[in-house]
Amino acid sequence: MNFSQFKHQFQDYPFILSRDIIRAPEDPQAARNQCSRWQKKGLLIGLRKGVYLLNPQDRRVDVDQNTIANILYEPSYISLEYALNFYGMIPEAVADLTSVTTRKTMRVNNDLGNFIYQHIQPRAFRGFKRMGEGKNLFFMAEPEKAVVDFLYLNLSQFQNNTREILEHSYRFQNIEELDPQRLKALARLFHNKKLARVVKDLCRWIEEARE
Repeated sequence: MNFSQFKHQFQDYPFILSRDIIRAPEDPQAARNQCSRWQKKGLLIGLRKGVYLLNPQDRRVDVDQNTIANILYEPSYISLEYALNFYGMIPEAVADLTSVTTRKTMRVNNDLGNFIYQHIQPRAFRGFKRMGEGKNLFFMAEPEKAVVDFLYLNLSQFQNNTREILEHSYRFQNIEELDPQRLKALARLFHNKKLARVVKDLCRWIEEARE
């Protein structure tokens, strides 16, 4: 397959996976080598081993960073600071796209940005939903799960000062929109007593904010 044929085949895809490329050729390694050569020539953009993009002038669909975040390191879903900003829970825009995964902690930097993946236990890998449209679909934490993931991965900062840390250090806002019972249920997935206490403190603050 020459590059013109390759481009025609994949120009309607937001990204290209090597596992899709090697299904057809009789020699999968030859296909991988060809992609490496095209990348070196600037015909393909490499995002991570086995994940490629066509150049903007060669593709007919937009690339969604959220979709790419899921694909770069599987399984994963978007959560933590990026999701908190997405839902309006913290005001500052977040430069890095943050996710959680059952695999080891990882950071991937490429032409589309910085993608950070934090490890959580498999039993807590839930509380997310599918979003997006068309071929740009991705998984993102529910608002309550994004909060619980964030609290769990920052537990060392919390003593008896949950509200102070969240309100002043992270500028949490719109907390009255959160479901306290859902927060507690998701926190129980982690089997962590300190997390349960911090979430309980947050729920108390939510009730006060609603009064």
